[in-house]
Amino acid sequence: MLIGYARTSTVDQQAGFDAQLKELEAVGCEKVFSEQVSSLGKRPQLDAALDFCREGDVFVVTKLDRLARSVTDLGRIVERLEAKKVTLRILNINLDTGSPTGRLMLNLLGSVAQFEVEIMRERQREGIAKAQAEGRYRGRKPTARAKAGEAKKLLQSGMTPSAVARQLSISRASVYRIMDAA
Repeated sequence: MLIGYARTSTVDQQAGFDAQLKELEAVGCEKVFSEQVSSLGKRPQLDAALDFCREGDVFVVTKLDRLARSVTDLGRIVERLEAKKVTLRILNINLDTGSPTGRLMLNLLGSVAQFEVEIMRERQREGIAKAQAEGRYRGRKPTARAKAGEAKKLLQSGMTPSAVARQLSISRASVYRIMDAA
């Protein structure tokens, strides 16, 4: 059985999401799991898809970056699939882990993809440092500091720090810092 998985990071990427679904349908996926969540968070549909797989199935994704966030993450996913004797097929690079060459190529491509992400992050850090030096980058606004007055009122009304943090969508540590500053 061909089992497909489609993912985009946000609901704003609807065209890319629809394209993935069409591509998975076109190759004959009988069951498709899909979600629009960041790869950094929990991916319940990915877990459901991996749990659904049975021996002899083929797990299909359109692109490697739709499946894994790092080489380590990719390794864990492939390990889960291999434990069930399921192969992985990545459509855009015509890769199938059913052969030794396919497994080798997957590891090489996963390493290259992680390298690209690390280079991008390095450039981003350099750009932020340059903008800060030129006085053009201020960072994000301190959320908790802006809510300090409201936090103090809630604490004085008898709310616990945890409850205040939940209500104001700030961390509990921020609530304690506000309490210490008062």
